[in-house]
Amino acid sequence: MTNDTALSERIRPVLARRKGMSERKMFGGVCFMINGNMCVGTWKGSLIVRLDKSEYGRMLAEPHVKPADMNGRAMRGWVLVEPAGIESDDDLAAWVERAVKFTDSLPAK
Repeated sequence: MTNDTALSERIRPVLARRKGMSERKMFGGVCFMINGNMCVGTWKGSLIVRLDKSEYGRMLAEPHVKPADMNGRAMRGWVLVEPAGIESDDDLAAWVERAVKFTDSLPAK
């Protein structure tokens, strides 16, 4: 089992009861979507988290968080949480819920 597969299996129960949840392979991992909007994803064992751009700087100041940069260019409004920041199920759920809160504010696609 790859790191991304294991992480995806931990994310699924957090999002299982979310209406409009779907999955799509992206970025070489799995992207979890809510009502057609990207929410969180996996990338090389790390969690990619979508959030309000106004919170970007504050989130980068948190431990184990860095800019989401999958192709040589940081994606503003997304952060990458390294494995150490999502070791516990509670930490993972907290990051996923942050992303869900923002994604729920977007119009469905």
